Amino acid sequence: MRLQVNNNFRKTMNKSHLIFLDTETTGIGPDDRLCQVAYKFQGLEKEALFKPPVPIGVDAMAVAHITNKMVADKEPFIDSEMRKHLAEIFSGEHILVAHNVGFDAEMLRRENLEPKSMIDTFKLAQYFDVSGEIPKYALQYLRYYHDLEVLDAPAHDALGDIRVLQKLFDYYFQKMLIEGKDEVALIGEMLDISSRPILVKKFNFGKYVGVSVADVARRDRGYLQWLLNEKIRVRDQGEGNDENWIFTLEHYLR
Repeated sequence: MRLQVNNNFRKTMNKSHLIFLDTETTGIGPDDRLCQVAYKFQGLEKEALFKPPVPIGVDAMAVAHITNKMVADKEPFIDSEMRKHLAEIFSGEHILVAHNVGFDAEMLRRENLEPKSMIDTFKLAQYFDVSGEIPKYALQYLRYYHDLEVLDAPAHDALGDIRVLQKLFDYYFQKMLIEGKDEVALIGEMLDISSRPILVKKFNFGKYVGVSVADVARRDRGYLQWLLNEKIRVRDQGEGNDENWIFTLEHYLR
């Protein structure tokens, strides 16, 4: 996810250029589409449900609690005023902020919207977790791990998630300000961190949960090779690109 940011824009970018966004979708497959969008841009919050061109899957309903009945009478996103507004935003020099931003960006691309630059709080969380102490990097887990005070933010609701997202972004923003960086340099560094894969430190799944990847590389390289093959297979089948794990596994297997 390497995006070129205009050098002149880099000199002037600040928090007013950020759009915090979250989507809820019909699923996570290559043909799935969004069914709810929420975003906050320059102090204004917007949220709406949309009727997707494909049915919402049961797994997605179990997570977001959005059913096909709930969206049956909603307008398609492609014809909506919200899409027009987002098209205007992304036509300018604005920065999409999301948790696991690659997923939301892909859902926007399926609606012919193309963010020019992006900040990923999922990658920021891993970047700042130098010793690998945080067990999980899910948005709601980080909300409580960092003891963030967020009002009116139910989990797995797009509007609630962007309120948590902004608080999490501000948490890392303040962390970097303490290090003496100014706002322009800070946002530039966040863009750079978000543009490249992150080296995963510990397993948070499987038989080696809680064990460092470096330790597993020393004792069971076969497992790392098997996992890499699986991640590549999933990516090549269009079911998702876990670039952080692919980068990490290739790093330790070299």
